[in-house]
Amino acid sequence: MPAPAIAALLGLLLAACGLPLPWSFLSAVPLAALLGYAAAAPTRRGVTARVFWAGFGYFALHLWWLGAFLQQLLGAAPLVILLFALEAAFLAVMTAVAVNVARTPTGRIWALAGGWVIVEWLRFLGPLAFPWPTLGYTLLPTPAIQVADLGGVLLGSVLVTFTAASLAHVWLNRPLPGLRWGRRSLSLTPAVLAAAAWAAALGYGVTRAPGDGPEQPMRVLRVTFDAFGRASGALSSEEQFAAQRAASLNRPSGSVIVWNEGAIENPGVRPTPGQRIAAFPGPGISGIGGSEQLTPPGPDPVQQPGEWGQFNTVASLDAGGTIQSVNAKARLVPFGEEFPFRPILGPVYRVIESTLGFTLPSMTPNPRPTPLTLNGVRYGAYICYDSVFPWVARALANQGAQVLVNPSNDGWYQGWGVQQHFDMGRVRAIETRRWVVRSVNNGVAGTVNDLGQPVQTVDSGQELQVLDVRPKLLSGTTVYMRVGDWPALLLALLMVVYGATRRERTQTR
Repeated sequence: MPAPAIAALLGLLLAACGLPLPWSFLSAVPLAALLGYAAAAPTRRGVTARVFWAGFGYFALHLWWLGAFLQQLLGAAPLVILLFALEAAFLAVMTAVAVNVARTPTGRIWALAGGWVIVEWLRFLGPLAFPWPTLGYTLLPTPAIQVADLGGVLLGSVLVTFTAASLAHVWLNRPLPGLRWGRRSLSLTPAVLAAAAWAAALGYGVTRAPGDGPEQPMRVLRVTFDAFGRASGALSSEEQFAAQRAASLNRPSGSVIVWNEGAIENPGVRPTPGQRIAAFPGPGISGIGGSEQLTPPGPDPVQQPGEWGQFNTVASLDAGGTIQSVNAKARLVPFGEEFPFRPILGPVYRVIESTLGFTLPSMTPNPRPTPLTLNGVRYGAYICYDSVFPWVARALANQGAQVLVNPSNDGWYQGWGVQQHFDMGRVRAIETRRWVVRSVNNGVAGTVNDLGQPVQTVDSGQELQVLDVRPKLLSGTTVYMRVGDWPALLLALLMVVYGATRRERTQTR
């Protein structure tokens, strides 16, 4: 079988041990095979090529649902191949650096393992940020995921890549028959260290206990509106509001309602404290979307209407529907809410707008998210895609948020992506030791406790559904909240340094 095909197959096997599959904790095994096979290539270019094709297979299976989304949206599922190739290219660039740093096959294994984590960290940054396939999430079925409160999800990635590199190291350096035990034990050292790391992580995980604090009654809605109808205006905002309002009435005393992303349309006016949303059944928290005029119209408003932009916010509203506080979306979806390289790709965007029948949004990300306040409680509210960026929840918790609230819209896609989005959000609860409350359109709604465990959820059904939940209000600071991703990055760099200094030992019979 050609080397590219073998590498792609190993990437597919790695994705087959990813979320949302329950055996995802086995991901280190196919990753070990991938690292070993890539490092054993006879040339540097061969190592880079093998990692590229492995990455292509990995992203193709892990993100297959994006192809179904593009087919529904544009009738152009093959376009997703460009995304797979781009993500694989990032790994290939890392590999090109790693093979020049580490000159031996074993050294390359370790440099690739550390470099993989660094690439995952870089995938959280920039206008093309898309940190969906992060290896640390594969620990969710095990107590080891609790180390996320020490170093975030990337610390889980370090455990996975370190384990994979150790297995590949042992296999590549397996002693020949007849060698003394001393030589055998040296080759097993990385595996012993990996076993110790797993024992420590599991031991830490099983000793974590849920936090205790006062309960805040909340009513969470899961709606099933057509996402494309909402965007195009085929489904009116009045219809959506009326359905959600009816489901929010007659709730338990003291309960706060939570509506999903964009549940309220506020055209022409960006929400600010003091504005009133008529008939809103507060107190509650809701996503509010709409458009605002950024520049005034010219002398001829028909020919020169001025520039308009869209906003995506979440607000807290009191019992009378008056807005108390507002937070805007921190991370915009690339090519969904933020369209980079417009001067170059402008013609392409215009063709897409013509096909969709509506103007692609022009939004500005919020670099400084702040908690919402309502009746003396601080809510760390962040919108949809924000939930896959640990720094957003971390920033809100560091500002005193007592519970995390995630209004979302998963109605754009189906398949693995819906569950993956929910599962990644569970790790935000662990990193900050806060409960997460989630209201969603066509996804998983409900609550997750501060151990990342779902407490009350609903993920299916064609009718609007409600959950009356009682999340706990918690405070305190985790190690991750204080230091962020630095522990994981330092450990990743240590693997790269070890790979760079590794020298092969000659085996003799």
